[in-house]
Amino acid sequence: MRIALDANGGDHAPAAIVDGVVQAAEHWGDTIFILIGHDEKIVPKKLHNLEFRYASEQIEPDDEPVKAVRRKKDSSMVIGCQMLKAGEADAFISAGNTGALMAAGLLYTGRIKGVSRPALAPIFPTIDGRELLVLDVGANPDAKAEHLFQYAGMGSIYAEKVLGCQQPRVGLLNIGTEEGKGSQLTKEAHELISQCNEIHFVGNTEAREVLHGPCDVLVCDGFSGNILLKNAEGVAKAILGRLKQEILSTWYTRFAGWLLRSKLQQFAKEMDYQEHGGAPLLGIAAPIIKAHGSSDGKAIFHAVRQARLFVSRNVVSLIQDQFAK
Repeated sequence: MRIALDANGGDHAPAAIVDGVVQAAEHWGDTIFILIGHDEKIVPKKLHNLEFRYASEQIEPDDEPVKAVRRKKDSSMVIGCQMLKAGEADAFISAGNTGALMAAGLLYTGRIKGVSRPALAPIFPTIDGRELLVLDVGANPDAKAEHLFQYAGMGSIYAEKVLGCQQPRVGLLNIGTEEGKGSQLTKEAHELISQCNEIHFVGNTEAREVLHGPCDVLVCDGFSGNILLKNAEGVAKAILGRLKQEILSTWYTRFAGWLLRSKLQQFAKEMDYQEHGGAPLLGIAAPIIKAHGSSDGKAIFHAVRQARLFVSRNVVSLIQDQFAK
């Protein structure tokens, strides 16, 4: 297996990318890792399964996505997607510009035949310890009912094969659980998904229930999904910050915090996005993982773990087979 990584992408590149790749290369000796960047000096020489590919250009976070991938054809992101198309890599990971990664995937790797719109699908931690796959969270702000129906199918396959969820429950993000609730989009999507026997559809899901694990796959348009994602990240950060303030406020709360430290550390770990890898771009014709922009080495390591499962479980082929029916 060969996994390529964008050494230029992310807030802490290239140091965090290299750190994560070194951890991964030491852990999975049977996998070849290709760092794509503009400085070969970042690559440790001691590892036999670590390679380097030169890229003279770099796509910046504030670059306009489509223009950037068309003009900067020798950027690390474009080269990574081209390597997938050419069969030179089995998966590609980037923590860079999300829109540019989607554009590069579409333009240079290609889309699975039959998929109208690929989706960005991060994993949300839930209170019951299960992992929730949410798609789409921003790849396509505007969507049609057919797109949400396709998200449900692709999400089900990924949840089963990569997250290990047997017969994944699929929910549709809505303002109420009743069947007739929502916009015209969600009503039409509800009807389409409910008619498919291959999808275990559990109906509408309200945002307030998401972290309690009512489903394993949550389907929504990119606009609503992005708001849900940003709100969840903000609330989690605020709660953990406020809790820390209270624990440190007096000597007896500090003592209580010391007694509860193992439980608090476990809770923080479960809520940490770095523990859950990255977000797959489902619908692209080869495995692409979008790592969080502020990923550190640990997050990149888990993104690699996710990419390996993506490849080894033949998720792209399974999606292709489903859409060919």
